[in-house]
Amino acid sequence: MNIRNFCIIAHIDHWKSTLADRMLELTGTIRKSDKNQVLDRMDLEQERWITIKLTPVRMQWKWYELNMIDTPGHVDFQYEVSRSLAAVEWAILLVDASQWIQAQTLSTLYQAIDQDLEIIPVLNKIDLPAANPERVAKEIENVIWIPREDIYFVSWKTWEWVEAVLDAIIEKIPEPK
Repeated sequence: MNIRNFCIIAHIDHWKSTLADRMLELTGTIRKSDKNQVLDRMDLEQERWITIKLTPVRMQWKWYELNMIDTPGHVDFQYEVSRSLAAVEWAILLVDASQWIQAQTLSTLYQAIDQDLEIIPVLNKIDLPAANPERVAKEIENVIWIPREDIYFVSWKTWEWVEAVLDAIIEKIPEPK
């Protein structure tokens, strides 16, 4: 079977859980819901809009099994982050197009790179008035040397380019060893 294992690396306010929700909805794993943060089940996670405990989920996309881990985005939950990174071969780096890459995200990103994980950079919130995706893409190029043409520009709110990220997962991520 075609299997892909990945996690999502993001700062706490870059809509990582919304990305996970959209992927689950688009793959038909769950029905579209008014509830946000489907994978964040603890009351505190729902109340504060943060992921505390990693949550694995399996999805089907174009005859591929996608195993995703919704990873905590805050440095206080570093143990959960390290468990997520140890279980996958790739990571999606999710960055808000209206902000720079945050220090906590860089810390997790460098940990992923040290573990030889490949990175798929994704700029989110490209539809916001304050968004400056070209500036942030340039920053990603300078920090992790991934060319601009390999960066995905998306809006989880409007679903713009979400399918392209799912397709990138099955095209770029190899089978687990």
